[in-house]
Amino acid sequence: MSRVGKSPITLPQGAEITIGDDQIVVKGPLGSVTERVQPLVKIVNDNGTLKFEPVDESREANALSGTVRALINNAVIGVTKGFERKLTLVGVGYRAQAQGDKINLSLGFSHPVVHQLPAGVTAATPTQTEIVIKGVNKQHVGQEAAKVRGYRQPEPYKGKGVRYSDEVVILKETKKK
Repeated sequence: MSRVGKSPITLPQGAEITIGDDQIVVKGPLGSVTERVQPLVKIVNDNGTLKFEPVDESREANALSGTVRALINNAVIGVTKGFERKLTLVGVGYRAQAQGDKINLSLGFSHPVVHQLPAGVTAATPTQTEIVIKGVNKQHVGQEAAKVRGYRQPEPYKGKGVRYSDEVVILKETKKK
């Protein structure tokens, strides 16, 4: 059995889970997350402790038990604590401004870039060069941060661009005469 799939999940205070035929709904103080049910994994709710068992001894069922456990654990963490990704803008004149469900970016192009956020994901700009993307679904938060970073990735010579706050950009040496 998968090592990840063996470890149970204890539901924290305020989180509740509903296991249906085709989906699992995790609700908490910050919102709710819905995940698809895999037919090869059996989920047992034992008084607030979730256990994941493969239905048969196949390799695929074993792997899916760990995957489903990780997805449900991320959903439980998301509805209780939430997820966030911090981005930093490095470059002269690079600015960001959050306006509702949009992020206005000035990234050195001849036009401003406006990024529309999906439902369930919010953004804040504590300073003009920082963006904080928050949400309950880890996959959606990470995907939106990657899309914003993709508008102007850090270049290898000066390091200008949009980068994650914990990202290290290794700078190349310039050409010598």
